Amino acid sequence: MLLTSVAKSGVSMPRTTKPLSDTEAKQAKPKLKEYSLWDGSGLCLRIKPTGSKSWIFSYYRPTNGKRANISFGRYPAVSLSQARNSRQECQALLAQGLDPHTHKSEQEYLQRLAHSSTVEQVTQQWLKVKRSKVSEDYATDVLRSLERHVFPTLGAIPIHKLTARDVIAELQPVSAKGTHETVKRICQRLGEVMDFAMLSGLIDSNPLSGISKAFEAPRKQNMPTLQPDELPEFMKRVSMASIKTSTRCLIEWQLHTMVRPNEAAGTRWDEIDFENSLWRIAASRMKKRKAHTVPLTPQTLAILEQMKPISGHRQFVFPGDRDPKTHIHRQTANMAINRMGYAGELVAHGLRAIASTTLNEQGFDPDVIESALAHTDKNEVRAAYNRAEYLQRRRTMMCWWSDFIEIARTGRAYPPAQRIYA
Repeated sequence: MLLTSVAKSGVSMPRTTKPLSDTEAKQAKPKLKEYSLWDGSGLCLRIKPTGSKSWIFSYYRPTNGKRANISFGRYPAVSLSQARNSRQECQALLAQGLDPHTHKSEQEYLQRLAHSSTVEQVTQQWLKVKRSKVSEDYATDVLRSLERHVFPTLGAIPIHKLTARDVIAELQPVSAKGTHETVKRICQRLGEVMDFAMLSGLIDSNPLSGISKAFEAPRKQNMPTLQPDELPEFMKRVSMASIKTSTRCLIEWQLHTMVRPNEAAGTRWDEIDFENSLWRIAASRMKKRKAHTVPLTPQTLAILEQMKPISGHRQFVFPGDRDPKTHIHRQTANMAINRMGYAGELVAHGLRAIASTTLNEQGFDPDVIESALAHTDKNEVRAAYNRAEYLQRRRTMMCWWSDFIEIARTGRAYPPAQRIYA
């Protein structure tokens, strides 16, 4: 009955054993056969004929009541007091119904996993998940920023050993150059990586939470853009600029369609629905990972006709200069705009702001404008309804906007008085 009750409790059999002394452990000599010196409560020092001495804790598994042993290491590398501490830890686990051997194996696995999970490896795992939520261009930008500023010195560090001090020391030189926006983005991205590691069970908490506060905050600056009445001069410079036809068409295509620079640069012929005069952009190419449809106006269709002899036989409407099999670089429009004398005054992304300002000033429905700019609505049901409802209203608005641009090209700032509001 005593054995049965002990087995059910999960603790080792009680022994009326005199505790070992360190002197006894030290002076124990090997014999022809293996033997043990007991310290009590399941702990013994096992001496082999070779002379090696190991601490063994004997207990009954809480799951099935069977006898099991677990080693605490060799003596004297593991002292008597250390062995007793390990015994106490095992007894605490048994009191909770946990098997010390299983617990030890799990902890060793987690330790191996933690040491093999470096900052760079975990970042790659996080980015694999992140790619399903952002555009490919954005994902590439994230990876490049970390490859440049983090991986060279911190990439090989196990994720559980990365500290705020490590990151601050690494980013201080970057901050000293005045690139505060870059530092802010890296801090944000590393924070997301650490959150991912925490949710994956690799770390218990995020040591980089709030780390951006250790650096000077970037000054908020509006995207450089032009006012609507400055559009005639801009169109004049575009028409007279010494740039390639594909670059000029890209700038005008982006201006007319109101899309982002990377979305315009990556325009594909198979995205164009000529029959319905629509440009259908897949979710994978959009910033918010939501498919976007752009109604095409006579002017945008004319741009495509102009590009057909150049790239109609290729995949991309605006092919790259060095490799026509790829699309034109997203910074091409920016560089051309700078050469036209607008450095610091206008960027390619600012073309969207010109459209937004003009259309809002002219009284178009703000929700229709936001839909045209592919600004996502957090309410999924409302967003789906708006996409269906706004398409025809957006077509009317886009035609008005294209007419506005064409009239600005002639030198006049505003279109005729007869306007149809969307």
